[in-house]
Amino acid sequence: MPLDWTTACPDWEDRIVNRRSLVPFPPLFPAEAEAALDVFRDLIIVDAPGSPTMGQTCRPWVFDIVSAVFGAYDHSDGRRLISEFMLLVSKKNTKSTFAAGIMLTALIRNWRAGAEFLILAPTVEVANNSFIPAAGMIRNDPELNDLLKVQDHIRTITHLTTGATLKVVAAENDTVSGKKATGILVDELWLFGKRPNAESMLREATGGLASRPEGFTIYATTQSDEAPAGVFKQKLDYFRGVRDGRVSDRHSLGVLYEFPKAMVEAEAYRDKRNFYVTNPNLGLSVDEQFLTREYDKAAVAGEASLQNFFAKHLNVEIGLALASTGWAGAEFWAKRGDPAIDLATILRDCDVACVGIDGGGLDDLLGLAVIGRHRDTKHWLHWGRAWAHPIVLERRKSEAPRLRDLADAGDLQLVSDIGQDVTEVADIVDEIRQAGILGGVGLDPHGIASIVDALREREVTGDLLVGVTQGFRLNGAIKTAERKLADGTFRHGDQPLMAWCVGNAKVEPKGNAILITKQASGRAKIDPVMAMLNAVELMSRDPAPKGVSVYETRGLVTL
Repeated sequence: MPLDWTTACPDWEDRIVNRRSLVPFPPLFPAEAEAALDVFRDLIIVDAPGSPTMGQTCRPWVFDIVSAVFGAYDHSDGRRLISEFMLLVSKKNTKSTFAAGIMLTALIRNWRAGAEFLILAPTVEVANNSFIPAAGMIRNDPELNDLLKVQDHIRTITHLTTGATLKVVAAENDTVSGKKATGILVDELWLFGKRPNAESMLREATGGLASRPEGFTIYATTQSDEAPAGVFKQKLDYFRGVRDGRVSDRHSLGVLYEFPKAMVEAEAYRDKRNFYVTNPNLGLSVDEQFLTREYDKAAVAGEASLQNFFAKHLNVEIGLALASTGWAGAEFWAKRGDPAIDLATILRDCDVACVGIDGGGLDDLLGLAVIGRHRDTKHWLHWGRAWAHPIVLERRKSEAPRLRDLADAGDLQLVSDIGQDVTEVADIVDEIRQAGILGGVGLDPHGIASIVDALREREVTGDLLVGVTQGFRLNGAIKTAERKLADGTFRHGDQPLMAWCVGNAKVEPKGNAILITKQASGRAKIDPVMAMLNAVELMSRDPAPKGVSVYETRGLVTL
């Protein structure tokens, strides 16, 4: 038994660029790995030309993962020392065939009578992507055909000796409650990230592993077609931490085909010569000419189409869900982010700050934006926050996973009492007033009266309260924000909340003007963006400096 090992791969960036293995260790139990590979290599890929075996067509990266999974099993102790795995790989890199092969291998190698193995897919279509290749592997191999029974109508394969089963389950139709699975492969985890109940569903599906120490869970996925959310974001962040050595967990292994940070920042993924980085099967199951054509077509279609291409074919994580009807300022948003910018920065460094407020219905977000004008550079600095009542999570179930993520990040507050949001908004405005830099508060004239009452109680009255007419009258603010984002004189705190809402914002032409409205954006949340535009409208009026910040007079400014 190995005394020590690590699943961290701190040199993964060098490895992936140089086409080296992303599994940073040899199999813990080589004999177990080789026995599993003997089974895996003989499986037939029916839909490939000539119906070759896995051994004839798969590249070393596939065998490395198979070796890691099965080579982690200690036969003498009946325990798998590495029990949780994640494979993130671009589309068309044989992920579904890999899923079928590795789970069939697990079914054949299993010793537990009546054991249950699951491939859990988000939809019936995805489920069939794994079940059909698995059934084909059996029917085209006389030895397996005698050993395993295929039942197409219930997507189940039964081992005729042990009574163990492999079931391919579609989450949209089938239930996973009460399962006592020994091995589970979750296919297309990114789609589960969009489901509000996905975390509890996966917990239910994996519950049987508590009494099966030989068990395992594998998450196989491509990147999401929008910013990662929910259980997908949780798992992706966790396995990145394990890979990078920031999270100490040698019982988990992430094999993540994604671009190194420097290449992402340099947008090196736009260079066709780099397509191989996240496509280990380029030239095999991934046709290089097809990928090039798809890229060229996406480039003609526009940035929104390119974003989708980069996400699905190159595993580039989407920060902003850009669309053809999206706000032009969104294209520059990510470039202007600076995590160092927060409310304290604005209070310390700005000579005036304008506040925008929008939304606030019980099934809506209440958005607040603070824009400060830097005392020296005169650049605009933005910080935002939002509040939501728990009722939003029930009425907008499709957005619930993302809202919980934003709450965890600290950008969104889920309030427990009616009025808590109004009180906290008013307290923030009062803090700016007491700092001596409040230039005004812009609100929709038809907004919530309770906010105005709360502000007046804190001596925010008179000229400080400004009604900002919505609709086409915000055209100037929209254009101003666009230009300042483009030329770099508008910077923001790089908050996930704002990235999501900016990506949601859709424009609607109205005569010679353009509008960003909730009607154009549909059910997507944009209240913090509308609050930002209210603040932009006030700052565009060039409010007079309010003098030295009280934070500077208290000696809190570091020169």
